[in-house]
Amino acid sequence: MERSKVYFTNLRTTPERNILQKLDRLVRKARIEEIDFKKKYTAIKLHLGEPGNLAYLRPNYSKVIADIVKGMGGKPFLTDCNTLYVGRRKDALEHLDAAYENGYNPFCTGCHVIIADGIKGSDEVLVPVPGGEYVKEARIGRAVMDADILISMTHFKGHEQSGFGGTVKNIGMGSGSRAGKMEMHSTGKLKVRSSKCRSCRKCISGCAHDAITFNGEGKAVIDKIKCVGCGRCLSLCPFDAISPADYESNDIMCRKMAEYTKAVLNGRPHFHISFVIDVSPFCDCHVENDLPVIPDIGIFASMDPIALDQACAEAVMKAPVISGSLLDEKIRGFKKEDHFHTIHPDTHWQTTLEHCEKLGIGTRDHELIEV
Repeated sequence: MERSKVYFTNLRTTPERNILQKLDRLVRKARIEEIDFKKKYTAIKLHLGEPGNLAYLRPNYSKVIADIVKGMGGKPFLTDCNTLYVGRRKDALEHLDAAYENGYNPFCTGCHVIIADGIKGSDEVLVPVPGGEYVKEARIGRAVMDADILISMTHFKGHEQSGFGGTVKNIGMGSGSRAGKMEMHSTGKLKVRSSKCRSCRKCISGCAHDAITFNGEGKAVIDKIKCVGCGRCLSLCPFDAISPADYESNDIMCRKMAEYTKAVLNGRPHFHISFVIDVSPFCDCHVENDLPVIPDIGIFASMDPIALDQACAEAVMKAPVISGSLLDEKIRGFKKEDHFHTIHPDTHWQTTLEHCEKLGIGTRDHELIEV
């Protein structure tokens, strides 16, 4: 496979060119205009931000990309799927409230927000994974798969399970329905937290495998042998009493995430942008963001999501550590070359990119071109 091109711009500005104009110039140099957008539905996949966390991408950036797509005759929309964890983005109504609260509305972005997996996170499409070792059919939010073209806009930051949250994390984990996220995070089996069960029996109405019964106290019980891990009951429970029973190792989760990324990107045009700014140690799903661990670096763009993640990771490794940050505390005077592994020792971010290469999504071998 040939070396991929990754384009980069720093954050220095002048009165003649602000950061939004630099973003526009960057993505055009990175060949976004080679994609035929005319009359094509274009999903701009991003993280809309958990309220309370201020490290998420400003909506102003998405307007630049939406305007480019519209200028080329395309039909852009911003999208994300509901979360598996219980928070402000676990159903579409609360998710949209959170998005608007964070500035993601048509007046600011120039296009609409569509929650890809529907009101309860169950509006999904089963998508084949060519070459998948762990996942044969990925459960992807319907609106993501209804799009003709996918553009990802990623806030590059640390992550407690994948080492960092980059483009693959944004696409693979982010495009999974609630059941898809459960499949990536766990072995696929579910359990009921009896303290939260209200005996409403809504879960049993969606189980096609007779895996749910009720005990003497009227609490739901899931038979692990009969359960096939479809996650339908997870979406139906209004009290968040159902959760994954057994979590996968971080490495297997990363490989599943890579396979979900393959499902999303396979067979259609795609383009990717990553912002290495406000590099917080944890995911934007947190209701808080810690002090950034390194200074802001800039914006990267590429047709190849794997090369893009590799380039961003390398840039972070070379960056100085911010005094007083969590990374500074973890180093404790010792020289550490892998900042993300230093913050999250039980993670190996390379696993994700290695598996992506194996699946033929892209290559880590790249040429960095400054714009």
